[in-house]
Amino acid sequence: MPALEARSVSKTYSIDSRAMTVLDTISLSVEVGEFLVIKGESGSGKSTLLSILSGLDRPDTGRVLLGDRDITDLTEDDLAPVRNAVFGFVFQSFHLIPSLTAVENVMFPAELAGDPHARDKAERLLERVGLTGRAHSFPHQLSGGEKQRCAICRALINEPRILFADEPTGNLDAANGRAVLALLQELHRERRTTLILVTHSQEIAQSADRVVTLRDGRFVANSGHVS
Repeated sequence: MPALEARSVSKTYSIDSRAMTVLDTISLSVEVGEFLVIKGESGSGKSTLLSILSGLDRPDTGRVLLGDRDITDLTEDDLAPVRNAVFGFVFQSFHLIPSLTAVENVMFPAELAGDPHARDKAERLLERVGLTGRAHSFPHQLSGGEKQRCAICRALINEPRILFADEPTGNLDAANGRAVLALLQELHRERRTTLILVTHSQEIAQSADRVVTLRDGRFVANSGHVS
């Protein structure tokens, strides 16, 4: 059974009374433990597809299945624990809480889940990514690369089955971008977490198990394993 599946998903937005189709009858199956890259230029629909797969947005038509569970029409109350426990999220803009330290940001999803070991887990994750010395720093005191490593720790603290990453290197310089990508790959291999990553970078796509390419809301390519 796939880890996640989209069936004939479409999405249209209205802009100045004009309808714009962002996704046009997209079907996609993601295997357990797969590293899938969704590739495409700006405006191709790749971030919208990621948002729909992860339950952050809803399709106008079509269904999204998490294993054998249809999550398309779940209420926000029903989706919240899925997003917190089953899914992990890494975004281009980090989305760290400014008033919390690095360790408190990492702890936050585990605290929401009522995990009594949240701090211990957060400290171990920060140690794993070389941020022990920055645990009590606030986001404005961290570099871009440190913020993204912190965000990755936060995404992993509840041991999600599926990790979504939307242009995770987009706000980083080349060296930090490569380091963050290497970290995601390493954690994916260690934990066998299903990794779904959106990018326009061919370099990043080269590291994936499979690459699907979107253009104007439709798939134009679906590769096998990439070397």
